[in-house]
Amino acid sequence: MSLASEITGLRKAAGLTQVELAARAGVGLRFIRELERGKPTVRLDKVKQVLDLLGHELHVRPRS
Repeated sequence: MSLASEITGLRKAAGLTQVELAARAGVGLRFIRELERGKPTVRLDKVKQVLDLLGHELHVRPRS
């Protein structure tokens, strides 16, 4: 599963619109839209803000 689809799923499970998620996480709507579309270059600090709000964190692991 991609980060983009995971965040989209978490947002929807939380019952939030993209606008609500952006406002609550302190990031711009454009960032949320790009993140959920899977833009290959996004700011990691902003990804962390979004994941923090959704109660999740990012981990690094070796490729399978």
